Amino acid sequence: MSGGWNTIESDAGVFTYLIEKLGVRDVQFEELITLEPDELRQAGQIYGVIFLFKYPTGETRSDTPKDGSFDYEAADNLFFAAQTIQNACGTQALLSVLLNKDGEVDIGKDLREFKEFTGAFPADLRGDALSNSDLIREVHNSFARSSPFIDETQRTATEEDDVYHFIAYTSINNKLYELDGLQPAPISHGDCTVSEFPDRVIPVLQRRISRYPPTEIRFNLLACVQDLRIRAREMGDMETLEAEEHKRTEWQWENALRRHNFVGFVGELLKGVVKDKLAQGGDAYENWVEEAKGKTKKRIEERQKKGFAGDDTE
Repeated sequence: MSGGWNTIESDAGVFTYLIEKLGVRDVQFEELITLEPDELRQAGQIYGVIFLFKYPTGETRSDTPKDGSFDYEAADNLFFAAQTIQNACGTQALLSVLLNKDGEVDIGKDLREFKEFTGAFPADLRGDALSNSDLIREVHNSFARSSPFIDETQRTATEEDDVYHFIAYTSINNKLYELDGLQPAPISHGDCTVSEFPDRVIPVLQRRISRYPPTEIRFNLLACVQDLRIRAREMGDMETLEAEEHKRTEWQWENALRRHNFVGFVGELLKGVVKDKLAQGGDAYENWVEEAKGKTKKRIEERQKKGFAGDDTE
């Protein structure tokens, strides 16, 4: 293997520019706030959805899924890859949608060649090919948050960690499929045309969420859709077009911040603050330190009252 895969965020801006960097054209991701078919329809032309959830560690694999049914023959007619490496599931999920929409979506030269190269492979070899793709790995890693303290390529999850997982849902050959690289095969959820997708996929997602305790709210749903600027231009909706362009600008700024290491900046800022306090003379520096200690102690006490641990970190 040529290198490790870092963790990326479930974020519409991250996913949109990640696929653009891979050569995909005229596609974007939109975060869905509610589990309503109408909200999904409002996103325009839909290719699939990516669902992020807390993975139940220690759960044993069954010969039958908790919802739907394994379709072992489907892997011969669609792109399905086993997940063979940690931290790659976000990119694997979005590729599970897009590589199955080749023809409907311009996936670009590199991804089309990858799909053709792995077309005759079984799922586990497709997963290995994905894990060892320098292009896909390097683009994926370019959207990871910069961390000067943690080597994400060496980090492994423990039972105490919260582990999150991405899976894809899309309509292929008039069937609703759940594509999860940790499962032995695609999971069929029955007949589903492209136009029926919003009405068919939402109940499936609701049933999955209902298996979690009511207090579990850590879910995220992203829709893979046609670039919303295309429809705005076709309809002459300049207000929507301007809003979408502004959103793209914000996404670019946020992605740039993710890649930047601010440790040096923070260090220089602290040096300047300390230098200023020392220059004031007298007890200014000691008073400043004591004031900071008092604020920290107060925050710890407030967190303890709310049932958090005494550590003042998130």
